Amino acid sequence: MYEKLRGIVLNTIRYSDKHNIVHIYTDGRGLMSFAVPQGKTHAARMRNAMLMPLSLVDLEAGIRSGRDLALMRELRRNYPLATIYSDPIKNAIALFISELLAHVIQEPEGNPYLFQYIEQSVKLLEELPGQVGNFHICFLFHLGAHLGIQPNLESYRKGYWFDMTDGVFMPSAVRGHALLQPEEAQVIHLLSRMTFSNMGVFRFNREERNRMLDVIISYYRLHNAAIGTLRSPDILKQLFV
Repeated sequence: MYEKLRGIVLNTIRYSDKHNIVHIYTDGRGLMSFAVPQGKTHAARMRNAMLMPLSLVDLEAGIRSGRDLALMRELRRNYPLATIYSDPIKNAIALFISELLAHVIQEPEGNPYLFQYIEQSVKLLEELPGQVGNFHICFLFHLGAHLGIQPNLESYRKGYWFDMTDGVFMPSAVRGHALLQPEEAQVIHLLSRMTFSNMGVFRFNREERNRMLDVIISYYRLHNAAIGTLRSPDILKQLFV
């Protein structure tokens, strides 16, 4: 049985000499894995171009009971991503986002709110002119709400510590927990005010932005054991002044 779905491509992994495995987050069935034939034909090159990280596609998926790998047909690009693949900064951001999502999204069920957030974020990244240096920070912070790991912002008070283990602000340090001192805890609260519309007014230097990225990734790891070593953050950290 084939089912029409919208999808966001996360990554492609070499499976054998003849096939790759493509992981796609779909609107109706969550994370899906597809066996896609390799090849050097014009059709294969066109298909591979539509399966770049974060590509937004329409497809028909062949659902097979008891099988981990689905079949794919009628693959179509539903939104062209020109600047994401031509602009080195946007491309690095896209690679980072797709790598992280491939780790944190494991559910084989649809989540329309999460799908919509990612899809709209990709479109916005494509359309944004000018500075996008805070895009990945903003995306990560608000992604947490869709994953159920958003910090409890109502607990914030000036001078409080941030308990990363429990996701709350505390008046004093808790032994055995991962903590941020009050100065950095204040930055976490500040980020809650950042949106894609106003992120340009937040001014951070490279060191500050990279520290925020490290902290947010550490927070994600505390709340999601599936996140292993990520390669893309090191590339991303070199791009912004």
